[in-house]
Amino acid sequence: MTVLVNPTALSDHKARDFKMLIDGRWQAGASDLIERVAPSHGVVVSRFPTGSKNDAERAIAAARKAFDLGPWPRMTASERSAILLKAADLIAARAEELAFLDAIEAGKPITQVRGEIAGSVDIWRYAAALARDLHGESYNTLGDGTLGVVLREAIGVVSIITPWNFPFLIVGQKLPFALAAGCTTVVKPSELTSGSTLMLGEILQQAGIPDGVVNIVTGTGPEVGAVMTSHPDVDMVSFTGSTGVGKLTMSNAAQTLKKVSLELGGKNPQIVFPDADLDAFVDAAVFGAYFNAGECCNAGSRLILHKSIASDVVKRIAELSKAVKVGDPLDPSTQVGAIITPQHLEKISGYVAGARSGGARLAHGGETLDLGMGQFMSPTILEEVTPDMAVAREEVFGPVLSVLTFETSAEAIRIANSIDYGLSAGVWSRDFDTCLTIGRSVRAGTVWMNTFMDGASELPFGGYKQSGLGRELGRHAVEDYTETKTLNMHIGKRTSWWMPQTEKLA
Repeated sequence: MTVLVNPTALSDHKARDFKMLIDGRWQAGASDLIERVAPSHGVVVSRFPTGSKNDAERAIAAARKAFDLGPWPRMTASERSAILLKAADLIAARAEELAFLDAIEAGKPITQVRGEIAGSVDIWRYAAALARDLHGESYNTLGDGTLGVVLREAIGVVSIITPWNFPFLIVGQKLPFALAAGCTTVVKPSELTSGSTLMLGEILQQAGIPDGVVNIVTGTGPEVGAVMTSHPDVDMVSFTGSTGVGKLTMSNAAQTLKKVSLELGGKNPQIVFPDADLDAFVDAAVFGAYFNAGECCNAGSRLILHKSIASDVVKRIAELSKAVKVGDPLDPSTQVGAIITPQHLEKISGYVAGARSGGARLAHGGETLDLGMGQFMSPTILEEVTPDMAVAREEVFGPVLSVLTFETSAEAIRIANSIDYGLSAGVWSRDFDTCLTIGRSVRAGTVWMNTFMDGASELPFGGYKQSGLGRELGRHAVEDYTETKTLNMHIGKRTSWWMPQTEKLA
């Protein structure tokens, strides 16, 4: 592990003050500002309004009016597509500014965030293409007297709630598809990392989004999020975050039977067979465990290794882990940045301590790092982990890798499926029959074969079990934000009478 320290990088940074976007106007909150302290440097870098219940209600009212009376749902698909494409171009033009904000607010390595912004641009362009591909169906096979038409209509007002770990990327997995369908929206970013989403509001205004179509309210879940998930004028909720808060979101939405899309936690296994390309796997294991400091629902935090190779593979992963660069997120060579809050760092450390007290052995790392700035965690490997341990079953959300072993394919599948999550998984073998057998047996929304955490805008993303409901991305993503309406049309004179008909007088 290489430690990169540049504690003066933000010493001359002036904290930026943001406002909320409601009905096309930038507004300050009525109460105190939320001050975001950079997790990497310990200085205030942003200030956001503390949104209130009233702010959320005003934003929902603006979105409702914009949907019921405004131009956005009534535009042609090509008109909406053109605005989304312009937004994508403007995001690309401000990519460095957006990346800097996410890096300092979330503690993410700047090089990584640049890649996320580029990925977001691609998603916005993909959503713009899907806007013009959205269509209904017609049925002229129902007999001479019937024509059936199925319409796809925008579902209405959508509440979008996003987490702190991928502030700009995840709003990009939701908002452009809702807009492509013709919906209006209220967006609540995490109160820890709201800057880039608020900047997106500026970009969308510049691109030509009408007032009220995108509203952005900052603040906490209990104050703002609770209103957005329960208000009767909201038609759908799209939420990404922890499984616990996802359950609360679903409960709130149930009061008015809203449609709910949830992308939640993961405890993702990588199953490795003796015939795998171990050089490729070891690199992917380090990437999958430590990418975004492990603060990633897709993290490959559970290695399930065949017993015959486990000892050697762990040694190789530990050796490669020594070369991982931890430190200042603004250093382009940094690979692992800061942990989001001191409280979360303490939680991660607690999982490691609990596993060790339960019999797991520390193969690498395990300690917090004092770099003279912010809060950091060393890349950590725990071996001799058993499937019943909390570190093997619960989402640690930190750079902690748990190693388990198996002897048969059936045992590997059983271990992989033994937990409550089912977001993603990986399988490594040169035998493609083995890969396909595992891929079809593991209950997860994505299974990578001889790779890990690859993605594309065209591929759906979402989970099984308590990893969520619904899918994001892919060619059906826009359809998630629609309702279907059947038009059943009778042609000509009525031919099927319920009541007997008397002969008509000449």
